[in-house]
Amino acid sequence: MEAFKQESLRDALYLSTPARSKGPALDVCLAKNASEVLEAQKLRFNIFSEEYGAMLGTNGIDHDVFDAYCDHLIVRNTDTGEVVGTYRILAPENAARLKCWYSETEFFMNRIERLRASTVEVGRSCVHPDYRSGGAIMLLWSGIAQYMKLGGYKHLIGCASVSLRDGGHQAASLYKQLEPYMAEAKSQVFPKNRLPIERLRCDVGIEPPPLVKGYLRLGAKVCGEPAWDPDFNTADFLMLLSIDQMSERYARHFGFV
Repeated sequence: MEAFKQESLRDALYLSTPARSKGPALDVCLAKNASEVLEAQKLRFNIFSEEYGAMLGTNGIDHDVFDAYCDHLIVRNTDTGEVVGTYRILAPENAARLKCWYSETEFFMNRIERLRASTVEVGRSCVHPDYRSGGAIMLLWSGIAQYMKLGGYKHLIGCASVSLRDGGHQAASLYKQLEPYMAEAKSQVFPKNRLPIERLRCDVGIEPPPLVKGYLRLGAKVCGEPAWDPDFNTADFLMLLSIDQMSERYARHFGFV
């Protein structure tokens, strides 16, 4: 039954944006085979190694054990065929097979254990630099929303990452900015390898990254202090979005109301 549900999601999820005079035509769907997953993994490698300085080996592919259990959302330029955006999605049924979320490698998450059966985890988000001001990011969010609707899921968790190339001062300053968006105590998590915020500057000017902005616009909450990921050289903020707490504007846009 679970396998049938996942195959149905892959068949049903397809969205596109028509060609515009100032931008390319894009579509978003779930990867249907190993070749399409590989395209997403290559894009991830390029973005994470170049922008974050992540240590990902030399084979040009970003992959881990979670990939085989995830659905891979891909945005493609329909004119060139190039994959320009990706997000991977771990459905609760597959998280149960793994016996964990990816986020549990970075956080103690006992307080949101109660949400596990209805929570989708997303991660490894990246968009080609040339497409960050266009429709690619919105298509990814639309794809995730449709995935949740089709699957009947109620919650979403995912990490938003900030580079630590400046020593962590920007990440600490962003954490300070995000205090008004903190989740209530019963939904907070605790980093296993915390960023030492108390030893960092918290007054550095930083514009929240597009992914963080996207989460906040939707109505997501920040679940606590960021975790320090030494492999990716990032500070990772765990975000929680509950469909019943989604901003009215986007709930209507994505068809939840």
